[in-house]
Amino acid sequence: MRGSVIGQSTGEIPALTPEILLMFGIIAVALVLFITEPVPIDVVAIAVMVSLVVLEPWTGVDAATGIGGFASTATVTVLAMFVLSEGIRRSGLINIVGTEIAERYGTSPYKQLLAVLGLSGGSAGFINNTPVVAVMIPMVNTLSRKTGISPSKLLMPVSFAAMLGGMLTLIGTSTNILASDVSGRLIGRPFSMFEFTQLGLIVLVTGVVYLATVGRLLIPERIKMDDELIEGFDMTEYLTEVVVTEESHLVGKTVNQCFAELDLDADIVQLVRHDQVFTEPLARKEVRPGDVLVLRTDRESLLTLIETEGLELAPDADVTEERLQAEEEDVEPEDDQRLVEIVVSPEARILGQTLESLNFRQRYDATVLALRRGGEIIHARMDERGLRAGDTLLIQASEGTVQRFANDREFIVAQELTLPDFRYRRIPVALGIIAAVVGLAALDVLPIVISALGGIVAMVATGCVKPNEVYDSVDWSVIFLLAGLIPLGVAMERTGAAEWLATTVLVFAVGLSPAVVLGLFYLFTALVTNVVSNNASVVLMIPVAIEAALAIGADPFTFVLAVTFGASTAMLTPIGYQTNLMVYGPGGYRFGDFFRVGAPLQLILAVVTTLGLLFFWGV
Repeated sequence: MRGSVIGQSTGEIPALTPEILLMFGIIAVALVLFITEPVPIDVVAIAVMVSLVVLEPWTGVDAATGIGGFASTATVTVLAMFVLSEGIRRSGLINIVGTEIAERYGTSPYKQLLAVLGLSGGSAGFINNTPVVAVMIPMVNTLSRKTGISPSKLLMPVSFAAMLGGMLTLIGTSTNILASDVSGRLIGRPFSMFEFTQLGLIVLVTGVVYLATVGRLLIPERIKMDDELIEGFDMTEYLTEVVVTEESHLVGKTVNQCFAELDLDADIVQLVRHDQVFTEPLARKEVRPGDVLVLRTDRESLLTLIETEGLELAPDADVTEERLQAEEEDVEPEDDQRLVEIVVSPEARILGQTLESLNFRQRYDATVLALRRGGEIIHARMDERGLRAGDTLLIQASEGTVQRFANDREFIVAQELTLPDFRYRRIPVALGIIAAVVGLAALDVLPIVISALGGIVAMVATGCVKPNEVYDSVDWSVIFLLAGLIPLGVAMERTGAAEWLATTVLVFAVGLSPAVVLGLFYLFTALVTNVVSNNASVVLMIPVAIEAALAIGADPFTFVLAVTFGASTAMLTPIGYQTNLMVYGPGGYRFGDFFRVGAPLQLILAVVTTLGLLFFWGV
């Protein structure tokens, strides 16, 4: 380390070297790409790694160091934790607890809020918070229907609690594991399993108290529970019925062919023939005279169809939710149609693709009626919109199709607790494996990376996770993100960029006490995390924090913890953390809602965390 050099600083900002300027250029480009996301952030991370290696004479990162992120204990441990979390998810444990909460507290809005906060925060300390929130979204909708309270009042607190719960243990988030790895490399002090549990518990309790009192008053009720899905998605003006006349150009064509050559925003949702209702799959169904077609279209496109295609408005053209969910005759129960919301997962491989490029309707046997992106509801030209994490699609599909969506990690079904078939008998086994992984690492019997890899073997051997589910359970974008960013931290240290930043910070912070500087590092990291990846903020900020601590004679480990905690409080924007994105659409939130609720909590936690760090570790 170069702490002694900084310690001799004259109070002036040091000169910039070509190596430092190059590093800042790479970081600036990376940050712009992280924020704007023209390509996925994991691709940006790999591009950063390649750039560092190509520019080795100036960055000091050779090929072995560059690709070393893939072999890092942090990367491998995070990979293993994804599989262990899948074992818990597949067991159905969280579902059982969620069902119990719905039955026990379903009539008390305040008790249900406390219950979901406790479940979300407590679970996230030991398993990945993404599957926790994925299971809780439909659970919250079930609770909301029982009490009539808007899911908007619960979903943001669930995300925030899951975020804070990740600070209970080393394995709570990938950020903790990465920070431990960086801390071990730079100051020789990685985190133990329960290194910061006492402070993490205080932070979680503070967050829960805030969200259960002041926070609940600040959260707007964006979705009304007395609305049907059709009304909630403003579908009344976009659904209508038309009758196919004898002269219609559609007669003899299949549903798939009807509008194929027309540049119109219209879909056939249902085909009614006499007393028979036909729904998905509709593509090969041939249109006949007298058929009644239920259309999803706008007024302008509807008038064009009536004028050019020989269609007439049905006598009762209003389409109700009951009509769309009408049971078909002579079909199995799993083929009965229903309306349901599905959320595009942050881990989905279909991000950036459109409904058209996915051939969504034929691929999934489901019709998309509307798309909600935060507080915006989109009807026009949905097929041309690139899908984003957190987008909520209103679909019409059979019960069997809905179950397939529930089993697909690309989506989160936001209605009912009709989730995949769980392995309830494996709950004790899965819990035992998690306990063994945590225990062996906590007692220093095995390193966490070996303990976690052993847990994968145990999960597969006991049937908690099937072999073909192992690779699908891993969020590979996070793995590549970690592997690509780890060399960036090395380059910041070797080029002196971290030292330069730390010295500059101290020049402007002259006269401030170490405690105040500690709080500023926490707050700045928290702000950065709201616009870039939390893992990226840790890689960028920990080397700077360590250099600054050494320069003022403070404990660098305390500063590492300040950055680590700050990186797990991305509460000001929906894009700051993946669980925020997951609840963004289902809650119907607007972008500014997160700042409105999260800003006061961010400031409260800045004070609480800083005081806690000073009390437990000193400065």
